[in-house]
Amino acid sequence: MEKIYDLLIVGSGPAGLAAAIYAQRARLDTLVIEKEYISGGQVVNTYEVDNYPGIPGINGYELGVKFREHADQLGARFVTAEVKDIIIEETTKKVVTSEGDYRAKAVILAMGATHRELQVPGEKELAGMGVSYCATCDGAFFRGRTVAVVGGGDVAVEDAIFLARGCEKVYLIHRRDELRAAKSLQEKLFACDNVEVIWDTVVREICGEDHVESVKLYNVKTEETKCMDMDGVFVAVGIVPNSQIARGLVDMDEGGYILAGEDGATSQPGIFAAGDIRKKALRQIVTAVADGANAVTAVQASCTV
Repeated sequence: MEKIYDLLIVGSGPAGLAAAIYAQRARLDTLVIEKEYISGGQVVNTYEVDNYPGIPGINGYELGVKFREHADQLGARFVTAEVKDIIIEETTKKVVTSEGDYRAKAVILAMGATHRELQVPGEKELAGMGVSYCATCDGAFFRGRTVAVVGGGDVAVEDAIFLARGCEKVYLIHRRDELRAAKSLQEKLFACDNVEVIWDTVVREICGEDHVESVKLYNVKTEETKCMDMDGVFVAVGIVPNSQIARGLVDMDEGGYILAGEDGATSQPGIFAAGDIRKKALRQIVTAVADGANAVTAVQASCTV
């Protein structure tokens, strides 16, 4: 007979790994399906995590490794595959993947989110040639050079601070006249002598032949346009939930975030959502791991398993 798991967890970021840990502790027969060969999700690209309780300043990659090691020590099982579809059957849920089909009584969706693009001319053409979405991944290539960070939230400010350690000049381009980032991060940013904030401005175009050479900027208040020489552009304007496979399966908001309560329960019985993919006020590592724990607790409490 085909194996039927108690629980399938789709995604291995902080939410998925926390769910795996709690599922093992609950003795649920569980399988984690991860798309990438490295667990941890977005956290692995974070240079420094200063807001996770108990281990301030830990490297993001190291934190991701610790999460995975904890799950491994408890005997969690993983398979690397891309999920193609989720089908509701009479008593089970079938998860169709690139490596075959898996069935379970319950599924936790923890696919996280990906970086939002600016969608301006030159962005796609120069991706990997000066346009980057990960300062910690690519910042070393711009040591001693001039770069721009686009955005005004925590990630954008963190990226600017990180890049300021090695770049000659960092411009933070923000469409508003104040930042959305945490005050503690803003204080660190404004203490960097080689960082300059360009307020009320958006990027209209990223220019260059085989690498980034300049950016065309537009001031939303003065309506003035100007070009600035630039060696690199780091985009940090938010995230987009990786919820495509759940469209039509569960209720979502207009942005594609899955509607689920603190227990992770969605509009589809037996399907739960955890982490950045869920509609909520705060998306941080600490809330993602809490989501994973809550979702498993809800799975246990339901009549599904």
